[in-house]
Amino acid sequence: MKLIRFGEPGREKPGAIDDWGVWRDLSGEIEDWAGPALAAATTARVRDLTVAKFPRVDPTTRLGPCVGGVGKIVCIGLNYAEHAAETGGKAPAEPVVFLKASAPTGPNDDVPLPRGSVKTDWEVELGVVIGKRAAYVEAAEALDHVAGYCVCNDLSERQWQLEGTGTWDKGKGCDGFGPIGPWLVTRDKVPDPHALRLWLAVNGERVQDSSTAHMIHKVPFLISYVSRFMSLSPGDVIMTGTPAGVGLGMKPPRFLKAGDLVTLGIDGLGEQRQRIVDSV
Repeated sequence: MKLIRFGEPGREKPGAIDDWGVWRDLSGEIEDWAGPALAAATTARVRDLTVAKFPRVDPTTRLGPCVGGVGKIVCIGLNYAEHAAETGGKAPAEPVVFLKASAPTGPNDDVPLPRGSVKTDWEVELGVVIGKRAAYVEAAEALDHVAGYCVCNDLSERQWQLEGTGTWDKGKGCDGFGPIGPWLVTRDKVPDPHALRLWLAVNGERVQDSSTAHMIHKVPFLISYVSRFMSLSPGDVIMTGTPAGVGLGMKPPRFLKAGDLVTLGIDGLGEQRQRIVDSV
């Protein structure tokens, strides 16, 4: 299934897309696509409903983050060898793990440039949404803890991330730096998360174009690895890393400015469209 959340920020309702591509309002059946509702039993129950009988949603309605009540966004850095190389690094022997402090935003919401930013960058990534608590899980069992997958843009302010003191978090957690969606595709509809083409364009120019097949550390291992250090709860999101083609790796480097349009997508998981705007 393709699960959506629609409506004004903070007032999103849960929905789904039927077999004919029509948006449907499931708020009479589900409180939100968050927490316990992401469990396999709940999504299976909804899958057995005749979704086409539910009220239509105007497709011009704003889409919110495809997951509500996200507890934490866990990010994996340098998880594609070519991206590690373009940033001057080496492919890590173990996953690079950090947390993204920004709240998730809608897939097509404007992205405000942080005040004083001069090096805001883009990163298309596969998002893994947790549906069942995971703590010390084995890789062989890890996918049992997945609710589904989505498109993510791990926007980053490189100067703050890399050129100051401290951790990466300062450049990763700015407001608006966490678009997820447009929909959450349930795990049963993604037979192989490592066979998905992902891409990103800036002002119509394709700058990232790769496949999740090129991940260094695969999804089951990432879930298992992260769960050694922190438990993962339903609604948590793992951003699994970006391929080559970020602005930092260009020669000369290229970064986002107000007025730029960023579009990105992953096969089967939909597309995002964000306008970069000045902060208010």
